[in-house]
Amino acid sequence: MQRPGRVSEVFLAFLRLGLTSFGGPVAHLGYFRDDLVARRRWMDDRAYADLVALCQFLPGPASSQVGFAMGLQRAGTLGALAAFVAFTLPSAVILVAFAAGASLVGGPVGDGVLSGLKIIAVAIVAHAVWGMARTLTPDARRAGIAVIALAVALIAPGALGQIGALVIGVIVGLWLLRGVAEPPAAALAPFGVSRRVAVVCLVLAAAGLVGLPILVAVTGSGTVALADAFFRSGALVFGGGHVVLPLLQAAVVETGWVSPEVFLTGYGAAQAVPGPLFTFAAYLGAVSDVGPGGVEGAAIALLAIFVPGFLVLVGVLPFWDALRGRPRVRAAMRGANAALVGILAAALYSPVFTTAVTGPGPFVLAALGFVLLTAFRAPAWAVVLVGAAGGVLLGLLG
Repeated sequence: MQRPGRVSEVFLAFLRLGLTSFGGPVAHLGYFRDDLVARRRWMDDRAYADLVALCQFLPGPASSQVGFAMGLQRAGTLGALAAFVAFTLPSAVILVAFAAGASLVGGPVGDGVLSGLKIIAVAIVAHAVWGMARTLTPDARRAGIAVIALAVALIAPGALGQIGALVIGVIVGLWLLRGVAEPPAAALAPFGVSRRVAVVCLVLAAAGLVGLPILVAVTGSGTVALADAFFRSGALVFGGGHVVLPLLQAAVVETGWVSPEVFLTGYGAAQAVPGPLFTFAAYLGAVSDVGPGGVEGAAIALLAIFVPGFLVLVGVLPFWDALRGRPRVRAAMRGANAALVGILAAALYSPVFTTAVTGPGPFVLAALGFVLLTAFRAPAWAVVLVGAAGGVLLGLLG
């Protein structure tokens, strides 16, 4: 069993990821795998895939939940908090500054950098899909599950298609994969969450979902209303990422707290920064007409949207930790993990590839990034720098 890590180690690892992880939640999972699984070996591919599949099933920001759980396993409660703060803070700070009127990115060079970062996200996700496919779909049955999941996720885009694909993977896994032999997985450190703590977390999540609207009605406080709106958005979204946008629009635009123009401007800025898309909440909290606004409003909105997903995750971890070794559960997870490969492949196609690769030049840059990651084993942060420079060059040539 791997020895526990240090909180500072977790913080620095996730700070680098928070500064370089462009491309949305699926790309984040690729960055995590490349740095924390393949390079640092905090866990093996199957354990990582199990964790990703679990977070896809739960409400909340899936990639941030994966990072939170990896920090928890590596360095305990402080490690989980360090992972969250380090991965989230860079993009939150940029978006709050943007809300205050600081135009951080612009002009042909800035546009080229953003274009290059989107293109290189194709290479990052493709590398993750390639690596996970070799481990998680080693035979015809699991490869077939991945293809079915790919089709389902493309036909029904969004959280519904992803969850449907995972459910199909679980069902087929229970049916076809119970007798499949696997090489022994690396020893996995427990998450260290007691069932008592887990139950408390689930109760707190339910209490927030039910109690905050009551508190708003009783107090009439704009600050509580702001916390309630973002808590509900974080508690009712599955898969995270862009899926949360309709909930946020209903929470702040349809209520008149934020104008549609300001909302879309912030959404555009959120696409241009690294880290989790849920930090868009910091921008909305800062510009909202309800609540304190500014940095205080940003902090309330940011914490409120992340907290329910983390509470639910901690609430299920000890039960999942105990169940994942049982034969029937392992068969179900084999199917779910194969389906996860298909879901990631679907996301690689749309929106990652279709929005970033718009011609031969971007395709060559994406291919270069993939070769650097696979053949030269370059670290993800170095490939990101290559992508930024390549995006500027393509912009100047174009």
